[in-house]
Amino acid sequence: MSDTIFGKIANGEVAADLIYEDDEVVAFRDLNPQAPVHVLVIPRKPIPTLNDAGPEDAELLGRLMLAAAKVAQQEGIAEQGYRTLINCNAGGGQTVYHLHVHLIGGRPLQWPPG
Repeated sequence: MSDTIFGKIANGEVAADLIYEDDEVVAFRDLNPQAPVHVLVIPRKPIPTLNDAGPEDAELLGRLMLAAAKVAQQEGIAEQGYRTLINCNAGGGQTVYHLHVHLIGGRPLQWPPG
């Protein structure tokens, strides 16, 4: 798997507040939430950044987004609205190099984020 903390969570080596999982995707609550609902949706496959995803990952990327929508429904924020966000590399705010989608909601969200 991957030696990042997210890889270890996906592998079951590190405990997390898991709220969704299937054969390819895991979702868990962020330890530093920026909103009442802040969930990270990750692939089990270790892809460091969005830049590292290839054409062979297209279906997996779609599964990540569908899982995020499913979790939004499960968390009761789908109808009011939510944000999905992928940070890429240090300049984009990425701190863990295992591709992940932030699902954020449960309060009105502004743009730019704040």
